[in-house]
Amino acid sequence: MKAVLCRRFGTIDDLELADIAAPQAGPGEAAVRVKAAALNFFDTLIIAGKYQHKPPFPFSPAAEFSGVVESVGPGVTGLAPGDRVMGNIGWGAAREVVAVPADQLVKIPDTLDFERAAGLTVTYGTTLYALRLRAGLKSGETLVVLGASGGTGLAAIEIGKIMGARVIACASSDDKLAFACDHGADETVNYASEDLRSALKKLGGEHGIDVVYDPVGGAYAEPAVRALAWEGRYLVVGFAAGEIPKLPLNLVLLKSCDIRGVLWGAWIKREPKAQQTLMKDIVEWCAQGKLSAHVHAVYPLTDIAAALNAIADRKVMGKILLKP
Repeated sequence: MKAVLCRRFGTIDDLELADIAAPQAGPGEAAVRVKAAALNFFDTLIIAGKYQHKPPFPFSPAAEFSGVVESVGPGVTGLAPGDRVMGNIGWGAAREVVAVPADQLVKIPDTLDFERAAGLTVTYGTTLYALRLRAGLKSGETLVVLGASGGTGLAAIEIGKIMGARVIACASSDDKLAFACDHGADETVNYASEDLRSALKKLGGEHGIDVVYDPVGGAYAEPAVRALAWEGRYLVVGFAAGEIPKLPLNLVLLKSCDIRGVLWGAWIKREPKAQQTLMKDIVEWCAQGKLSAHVHAVYPLTDIAAALNAIADRKVMGKILLKP
């Protein structure tokens, strides 16, 4: 079978397409024919050796995928050949067949296409965990989303609206903000041309911002925290800007606000049943058309470098997919 391989930490251009033996389903596993694999920003970090997890060589990028079960190993119940599934395995999906623990797979209905299903788990799973379980977002509250046009930002806009929030989308261009509005944002801030703190202070009014969802970090973190309401919640989701911010803790004291980490990848290992509950809601919402799971572009495996460069250059609105 064909597989994209990273044989050493380096650049995107160091990846290669190779022929390798197709894996077999072992005990507790299912072998899945990949129909689509989704890429994320953290794939660029894994390839460079800059991520918290460093897979053994050689490995394939792409954490998320959708496909059809080809076979199941001993001890597997609830799955059978022919089942349509999606999953998240951390890395390794940029290939034609994957063998994964069956309990990491979620069945998908016929009404949900493989392309949208492939990119659901990481962005929407992270976001529902963040907004429901970490922030406790309530209907009527104001939610600020930084990096609003990316896959995670889009998920925050859409789930925030389902949960009844007023959503303020923040991004670096008017095109990205128009995209955010098309997917439900109520207000926008262009932080490339506007002062973020002043804009959020104005939009938050006397009450302030209830929840900030931040997958960007960098220079935007402190002004976002300064705009928080009394007992507001700032969610640390990631650092796409590349810089890990250092926040003055007096702001946390003066606002009696919370800085809450969102390490979804570790949480799902600790609470797999709770993760299944979240994914059930996400799959149902997507099948019902409440979540767009917007696909920016689809590339063949041979063009993975172009796909990852689009993500690294922050040109992507929604998700980038690979199709074997």
